[in-house]
Amino acid sequence: MTRQADPRKLARDLLGRDFDDLEADEQRVLRRVAAGSFTGRDADELAQGQASRGDLLADRVAAVGGSWGFIIGFGVVLMIWVVLNSGALEMLGWRPFDAYPFIFLNLMLSMLAAVQAPIILMSQNRQARKDRITARHDYEVNLRTQMEILRLSHRIETLAQAARAERREAGTAPIPGQPEA
Repeated sequence: MTRQADPRKLARDLLGRDFDDLEADEQRVLRRVAAGSFTGRDADELAQGQASRGDLLADRVAAVGGSWGFIIGFGVVLMIWVVLNSGALEMLGWRPFDAYPFIFLNLMLSMLAAVQAPIILMSQNRQARKDRITARHDYEVNLRTQMEILRLSHRIETLAQAARAERREAGTAPIPGQPEA
């Protein structure tokens, strides 16, 4: 677009509503369409820009705690714990440090769950915020695309009407397949 358009006029022409009656997202998109500017930063960039150190740490903990590597490694540690405390240490002449029913192991697992669960929930909340930013961004892109298509359609119709009027004034025959206005 070579010149800046009026967003209020675009709202009336393209959407058939007053600019003040539109939602904030629609007004922002109309201003961008009128100015001929791009949509802005990517949704992932916006989400990363709003992330605190705690958010990033929660994402890392959730990524590790929710991986097959963690599950397999943790299963191996549990098996070693149980085997050592079920009699392997007694065969070597040492007393088991957490004999059956593995009370210390239960305590450690409970503490791990108590710490890990809220961290994973924080990560899920951050992902939900990221999804909302992405949805808002997608909505803006779709709305802008629809407005641009409507604007171009109106412009093409205006040019077609002007061409038909010129042909009428010049007395030339209409182009086959083109409707007369």
